[in-house]
Amino acid sequence: MTAGTLARPASLRAVIFDLDGTLVDTADEFVVVVQALRAEHGRDPMDPARIRASVSNGARALVSLALDMAEESAGFEDQRLRLLELYSEVLGTVAGPYPGITALLAELAGRGVRWGIATNKPRAYTDPLLQRLGMQPPPASVVCPDDVTERKPHPESLLRNCRELGCTPAEAIYVGDHLRDIEAGRRAGMYTIAAAYGYIEPGDDPRSWGADAHAENSLDLRTLILGS
Repeated sequence: MTAGTLARPASLRAVIFDLDGTLVDTADEFVVVVQALRAEHGRDPMDPARIRASVSNGARALVSLALDMAEESAGFEDQRLRLLELYSEVLGTVAGPYPGITALLAELAGRGVRWGIATNKPRAYTDPLLQRLGMQPPPASVVCPDDVTERKPHPESLLRNCRELGCTPAEAIYVGDHLRDIEAGRRAGMYTIAAAYGYIEPGDDPRSWGADAHAENSLDLRTLILGS
């Protein structure tokens, strides 16, 4: 994929973030969940780094990783539901915003820039997590897969965000830690930032995703978004 060619919006009205691995570090909770699922099947703990790298791929990928189980296997859906049950027990207990995010959100608000979230995380888990984190100011738009017909990398989520935030895609920035995030942003016509500090799988290179900019750590986002 070729690199993005859009300029940072001259009139920035909104910033939209992916949730897990971009705005909030939730990986340690999934590490606990995957290790617990493995233990239920008599398996030894696995390298936490492998789990962290797979978090952005969702519950199905984590079940496959935990149990070496193909999605077509008998009993896979039962294990997916069990993983989600275990996650519900720990959701929001360890997760927190990445360094600099709280200050960034406050500065955006001070400049009159609204913010939102576009995530593939179901609302049943997104809402409780956000309630427990109590981020201020709260997001003015949260779009989950429950709210759209097509998930990312389809741009439907981001286009809905823009409507709810009262901006055009050209007036917004999208930040995400997966190729599908950058694809969704580009298809929506938005300036995109790859969160290279997020949950990146081994062998994946965020600089190959075609984003307009890259954040090597979350503290880089302020300059990349605001320019000064």
